[in-house]
Amino acid sequence: MSPSNCLVANDWVCGEYLRTRRGELTDALVQHVGLTAASVAIALLVALPLALLVRARPRFAAPVLGLTTLLYTVPSLAMFSLLLPVFGLSSALVVTGLVLYALTILVRNALAGLEAVPAETREAARGLGFGPWRLLWQVELPLALPVLMAGVRMATVSTIALTTIGSVVGRGGLGNLIEDALPTFFKAQVLAASVLCVLLAVVADLLLLGVQRLLTPWARDRGAPGGG
Repeated sequence: MSPSNCLVANDWVCGEYLRTRRGELTDALVQHVGLTAASVAIALLVALPLALLVRARPRFAAPVLGLTTLLYTVPSLAMFSLLLPVFGLSSALVVTGLVLYALTILVRNALAGLEAVPAETREAARGLGFGPWRLLWQVELPLALPVLMAGVRMATVSTIALTTIGSVVGRGGLGNLIEDALPTFFKAQVLAASVLCVLLAVVADLLLLGVQRLLTPWARDRGAPGGG
């Protein structure tokens, strides 16, 4: 059967679909990347202060960790329904929901990374005249970075998967293509969008791993043979 007929035959693998719908696939991929990047970035900006609050005031640990865990258990459709009156059918609705889901991972990892900094390292820095902010930015956060970046990687992969749910409001990136294809079971579109979603998660994880290795050379050197 000729390639041009694979659309008519509704084949899973169809080069003609990829050729004729390239622009559509690109637009969906760009939207997916944008929603994911915005959600993880905002979640990280919220998670760090929350982790610092819990570290400084342990009595807030149960409420903060409990709330973020509770939010993660809310089904995505229910979450979007609750946020709909506030944000309407917009990208902000999807981003807000994704931020709330990502907080569970990021707050816990940020807190774990900060708490893993040795007490003697903090004391040595204070003995050298480091104030609280200098201690945080130049000592604690760099040492907490491996654990924090592991959380960012997990949150990013999770968010890439959850972004597809945004298709219920027309803001789901590659999820829009999957939902549009389901009523007629357009196989080539379902497969192409699904594969792109998986590849996006793999590429994002590898890129973040590369960033982590660049930002934490001491961890890389320590793991090398003969390292100190």
